[in-house]
Amino acid sequence: MKEKIISKASELFLKLGFKSVTMDDIAGEMCISKKTIYKYFCNKEVLIEESTSTVHKQVHGIIDTIVAKNFNAIQENFEIREMFRDMFKNNTDTSPIYQLKKHYPEIYQNVLSYEIEQCTQYFRENIEKGIREGLYRPDLNIDIYVKFYYTLIFHINETTVSEREAQEIELEALEYHTRAMATEKGIAELEKQLEKVRA
Repeated sequence: MKEKIISKASELFLKLGFKSVTMDDIAGEMCISKKTIYKYFCNKEVLIEESTSTVHKQVHGIIDTIVAKNFNAIQENFEIREMFRDMFKNNTDTSPIYQLKKHYPEIYQNVLSYEIEQCTQYFRENIEKGIREGLYRPDLNIDIYVKFYYTLIFHINETTVSEREAQEIELEALEYHTRAMATEKGIAELEKQLEKVRA
């Protein structure tokens, strides 16, 4: 039952936002009593912590699956962006990350430190792969570019209220990041991916 509650809560938090969803909403959606939820979670904050942790594991599992498909480095980034777009497509328009930071700052800080560690590793591997493939310039300072990109992405998510707007800005950030690193071959691949997105 605990896993089912986390699963339903995660779905509602991503769709409607962390602040908007109440324990009553979750109980109502699951046709169980609120008392049942409190048997496993002493308050909403604990449920949010467990839910965000579960969502992050799922997200990184999907990212690993995409990476394992061995797309080139630029397509890989676009495939991951598409995965996030699908994940939040039912969102009512308020960015969950923005809400988490605003209403549950302590939980947000814990999520952030874990995410930065995960993203740093992923961004680094993507840049190294792109250099090997001749899509990114070989003279890049990888540490600096990794830092640039995650600073950009986290800033967008922290400060943009609308999920739709956050996704539009993220696409621009991805293009900006890729153009800054790309070789001629990389630019051609970037244009191809952008064409698919905008089609």
